[in-house]
Amino acid sequence: MARALITGAGGQDGHYLVEQLVADGTEVHVLLHPSERPPENAAATTHPGDVADIVATRELLLDLAPDEVYNLAAISSVAQSWDDPAGVFKVNGEAAAELMESAHLVQRRRDRPVRFVQASSAEIFGEPEESPQNERTPIRPVNPYGESKAFAHSKVEVYRGRGLPASSVILYNHESPRRPAHFVTRKITSTVAAIAVGRAEELALGNLEARRDWGWAPDYVDAMVRAARAEEPTDFVVASGVSHSVRDFVGAAFAAAGIDDWAPLVRIDPAFVRPTDPTELVGDPTRARTQLGWAPTMDFDQIVATMVAHDLEAARGVTPDE
Repeated sequence: MARALITGAGGQDGHYLVEQLVADGTEVHVLLHPSERPPENAAATTHPGDVADIVATRELLLDLAPDEVYNLAAISSVAQSWDDPAGVFKVNGEAAAELMESAHLVQRRRDRPVRFVQASSAEIFGEPEESPQNERTPIRPVNPYGESKAFAHSKVEVYRGRGLPASSVILYNHESPRRPAHFVTRKITSTVAAIAVGRAEELALGNLEARRDWGWAPDYVDAMVRAARAEEPTDFVVASGVSHSVRDFVGAAFAAAGIDDWAPLVRIDPAFVRPTDPTELVGDPTRARTQLGWAPTMDFDQIVATMVAHDLEAARGVTPDE
C-alpha cells in the first residue's frame, strides 16, 4: 500500500484529494493547520501542525517516509497577499521549498523515490503576452501571491535536477460547492441563491471583465494524482482551455437560479477591485491530456449550475450533498 502525505488538506482540493486517494487504496496522512477544517474521511490520519514550522514538518516526513507528497498548503487569497506579502511568501514559497528538501532527505535515507507534487497556479504567468499559456510561457507574476507561487514552482525544477521525482501542476481556476465563501465564484453563487429565495437584494462585485479559465475541482485533483504517478515527472498546465469573464459567470449563475434580468441586481464596488488583476488567463492542457491521459469531465455551465443548485438548497434550509 502506497503512503501519501497531504499538506493543506483542509481546503477544497485537499478534501477531494483525500477522498480520491483513500478510494484507490492509498494510506493517507494529512498535515492540518489549526485553522483548517479536517477532512471528513475517517480513513485519513491527521497530524496537527503548520507547514511553515520547518523543523516539525521535516520530522514528520522523516518519520512517515511517504511514497507521495502533495503540497497544497498555501495562503490562496490574492487580496490577502497584498496585505501580507511576507507572510504569504513564507508559506507559499519558502515552506514549499523546505518541504521539497524534506522529501529529498527521505528519498536519500530510504533509498527509494518520493514522488512530490507542487500545487502551482496560473497566477505565476501574470499578464501573459501569449494565449493560451503552456508550460513554456514566461513566468512574470504581477501580485505577491503569484510571486510566491513562482518561487515554489522554480524550486520544483531545481529538485528534479537533484533526482527528486517532482512535478508542478499549474492549476487554473477550479471550483466546486466546497469552495470557501470568500472566493469570488462562491460569493457569486451563494449570493445569487440568496437573491433567488428573497434573502438578499444585490450582488456587489469588482471587475466583471477579468477573464479566467474555470474548471471542476475534482478533475484538477485527479490531475495531481496522475502527475504524482506519471512515468516522467515534469510540469503540467491543468486547465479547460476555454476562458470566460466574471460577467459570464454571473450571468450563468443567475440563469441557473431562473433569473434572466439580472443586471439591476449587480453593483460594482471599487473596494473589490484588485490593485493589479490580469486581464485574461487561459491554459493549454495539451501536455496533461497527452502524457497523463487527463481530460475535464464538466464544462463551464455545468460547474456553475452545480454550485448554484448546492447554494439554493442551503439558502432554503436543506442540507446539501457535497
